Amino acid sequence: MKYLLTLIGLLIATVASAQKDVEMADVMRSNGKIYVVVGIILIVHAGLLVYLFMVDRKVTKLEKEQANRTS
Repeated sequence: MKYLLTLIGLLIATVASAQKDVEMADVMRSNGKIYVVVGIILIVHAGLLVYLFMVDRKVTKLEKEQANRTS
C-alpha cells in the first residue's frame, strides 16, 4: 500500500511538473547556448559508452583466461 501511494504521488508530481514552462531552456535556445549543453551531454554519453566497451573487453579477456586455466 505504501509503495502504491508513493508511485501515485510520483506520477501526479511528474504530470504536474510537465505542464510548467521551462524558461531556462527558452533563454538558452535563444542565445544559442542550448547546442553547447547538448554537445556536452553527447560527449559525456560517448565517453561512458567507450568506457563500457573497454570494460567489457577486459572482462571477456579475463573470462577466457580463467576458462583456459580450469580446462
